[in-house]
Amino acid sequence: MSTVETLNCPSCGQGVTRYRNPVPTVDIIIEYQAGIVLIQRKNPPEGWALPGGFVDYGETVEDAAKREAAEETGLDLRDMRLFHVYSDPKRDPRQHTISTVFVAEGLGELNPGDDAKGAAVFAEGNLPSDIAFDHSDIIGDYHSWKQGKKEGAALP
Repeated sequence: MSTVETLNCPSCGQGVTRYRNPVPTVDIIIEYQAGIVLIQRKNPPEGWALPGGFVDYGETVEDAAKREAAEETGLDLRDMRLFHVYSDPKRDPRQHTISTVFVAEGLGELNPGDDAKGAAVFAEGNLPSDIAFDHSDIIGDYHSWKQGKKEGAALP
């Protein structure tokens, strides 16, 4: 797969170089009411997912995580900390993304919004079967870390 692509300008026909780079995203493991929050996605790929999304231009990953959590769950975040970075080029079927994953405590009332058609709290042994992206792996790493099976941030 080429990381450089030449496009032709529609006005003058001159070649323009476009570089294909991974897209930065964030995901948040929100600890809430003795479980973690997952959202049910409105848009493809469908299924349940950790709250998260794309980092806007000019935005820090920390601010993106807070914004996405508020937009998708209605929750504010407290004690947010870096968990791990996931970068497998196949983690998102739409494009190559690199996700910075955070863990935080959720505060407020859970209320799905933005591109979430639902939101719920799931305990470790009660996860839905249709989890989108690589979020099953992320959640598994999180539970291993919480049980002390991995030190510090989970490293797959």
